Amino acid sequence: MGQVLAPGVTAPDFTLRVTPDQTLSLGDLRGRPAILAFYPADWSPVCGDQMAVYNQVLPEFRKYDAEVIGISVDSAWCHQAFAETRHLHFPLLADFEPKGSVARQYGAYRDGDGVCERALFVVDREGIIFWSYRSPIAVNPGADGILDALDRLENQEKGDGRTQSASVGG
Repeated sequence: MGQVLAPGVTAPDFTLRVTPDQTLSLGDLRGRPAILAFYPADWSPVCGDQMAVYNQVLPEFRKYDAEVIGISVDSAWCHQAFAETRHLHFPLLADFEPKGSVARQYGAYRDGDGVCERALFVVDREGIIFWSYRSPIAVNPGADGILDALDRLENQEKGDGRTQSASVGG
């Protein structure tokens, strides 16, 4: 198990499929905080619960002007069906081909299993990783760590007008 990218590192930009005919780039979110939630697979019980929690907490994330994005190696078609079934109101991106290429850049790919780690990143408005955390694959990390990081990021931005990276376990 490797390390996920640490706070203070520029978040690698990417463009992935949101639907079979639409893409989203990390750069599209520049100017607002982004929450990247890498997860193993759409239809596993833990992942379904994790994405449901983020869907429930979406209004809290939006209070910080933050956009949450789920990322796994599932296809755009699989994501589309999963999002419709679970009534998710945030994008799920397909790190499908080449499989796991974005997850690898973030240190969030499980080579032996062929899936993403359960890893979270809060990226600041300038595209710098502010907070990162890898959860055990069988454990739903919830939203508390993300909300704490968003709160600290907002306070730091208000305090001195610029962001500084910080790390916290979850």
